[in-house]
Amino acid sequence: MPAAPSTAPDRPLDLPDPPASVTVAVAHGDGIGPEIMDATLRVLDAAGAGLVYDTIEIGKKVYERGVSAGIEASSWDTLRKHRVFLKAPITTPQGGGYKSLNVTTRKTLGLYANVRPCVAYAPFVGSRHPGMDVVIVRENEEDTYGGIEHRQTAEVTQCLKLISRPGCEKIVRHAFEYARAAGRKRVSCFTKDNIMKATDGLFHRVFDEIRGEYPEIESDHWIIDIGAAMLADRPERFDVILTLNLYGDVLSDIAAQIAGSVGLCGTSNIGDTCSMFEAIHGSAPDIAGRDVANPTGLLLAAVQMLVHLNKPGAAEKIHNAVLRTIEDGVHTADLHDGRGHDPVGTRAFADAVIQRLGQRPEHLPAAVYAGVADRAAPGVGPATREKPVKALVGVDVFLDWDPAERDPDALAAELHAAADGQPLQLQMITNRGVKVWPEGFPETFCTDHWRCRFVPRGGGEASHRQVLGLLTRLADAGLDFIKTEHLCTFDGEAGFSLGQGQ
Repeated sequence: MPAAPSTAPDRPLDLPDPPASVTVAVAHGDGIGPEIMDATLRVLDAAGAGLVYDTIEIGKKVYERGVSAGIEASSWDTLRKHRVFLKAPITTPQGGGYKSLNVTTRKTLGLYANVRPCVAYAPFVGSRHPGMDVVIVRENEEDTYGGIEHRQTAEVTQCLKLISRPGCEKIVRHAFEYARAAGRKRVSCFTKDNIMKATDGLFHRVFDEIRGEYPEIESDHWIIDIGAAMLADRPERFDVILTLNLYGDVLSDIAAQIAGSVGLCGTSNIGDTCSMFEAIHGSAPDIAGRDVANPTGLLLAAVQMLVHLNKPGAAEKIHNAVLRTIEDGVHTADLHDGRGHDPVGTRAFADAVIQRLGQRPEHLPAAVYAGVADRAAPGVGPATREKPVKALVGVDVFLDWDPAERDPDALAAELHAAADGQPLQLQMITNRGVKVWPEGFPETFCTDHWRCRFVPRGGGEASHRQVLGLLTRLADAGLDFIKTEHLCTFDGEAGFSLGQGQ
């Protein structure tokens, strides 16, 4: 959880935490990972966090053993056993065939919510926005991060953007539950549903449905482009920002940097049964082993982990010690501005934090975590939802078609001839989403990738057999269809884009 301004500066620092020790999985990672993990674990132990560490190996060495995901099967068992994972940065080898371990872990373990506090520490760390205190809540499993891509023609590749209603419900509810628990006042939803009406539109609709359950929390919606511009210019307008996976990936790094530095941010990845906590920066192999890396991001990720484990006392103690260390001008080289103390190394920074355990910052707002926990959202809406009535009303057939003259009228003539006498007739041809037949413009640039929409003659429903019959006729005519998308209505509403640019 992000730090909240302290309303009780004289409250005892040593809050009681659950006495039993908790075992967490730990990965020391690559590059600077072992150094900053060592620093973080020393601080956790000095603070009396009550943790036991079960270490697993991930990253570069595992990749080089031929494991494309960068993690061994036995390590998955460890993660599933302990359900909490503190992870240092890793290095993914260059070249194809290697999967992103972060994406794999998030999707495999169902870590659907990425929560990243982005806080300015001005004037002790330079920032153009001294009052910035924004939390980015990012959907973590869906969107284009499904990694489903295809090269369909010589000129065109595609990436599928997959958005599910249950996925939207979980992340929207999590954002509001987070805001409620952390004392946040507003949740702002960022989408691009003026263009992506079906996918981003679903996310926005679910947001509108659920926000009524949280009347005490203000809420609003922004189109992603103007919202991102406003975040960069006036971040104080925002409190919690909720958005989809790709947008959240970009926005959260921007927000971290304009707050002060990506090196200062930790992030949590929350699921129903497992959670992962990590710094947001990379493994920085160029400075590995030099004792110059900043461990703050991983330290604050560990603070989020302690909150998740319902250990608010240790979380407050460590977070406030970090803040006091920053206030006192004890900075690693990445934050050093040439004034005050000489920059310190990784180990010395951890030592300085340990020396300040039990102290509060004198100028920055103190961290307060009593009664706050970061858990998976309670439920995802109604246990049973009546399924809509689904009807097949046509098919989009995608063709690889590339004569010397890419004339849409000529393609339409071939399709009419192939579909002559079939129950499905040609309605429209588009190229890269722009209608080029009928009534296309000669100025429109066309590639070798065409979407050809067929609907029943005279309206009504289509059948799978009719689609198969159409495809057979197209194949007999020598037309190279590369993909089909069924056109369906749900309770009478179109479940597909209707025309040009939609």
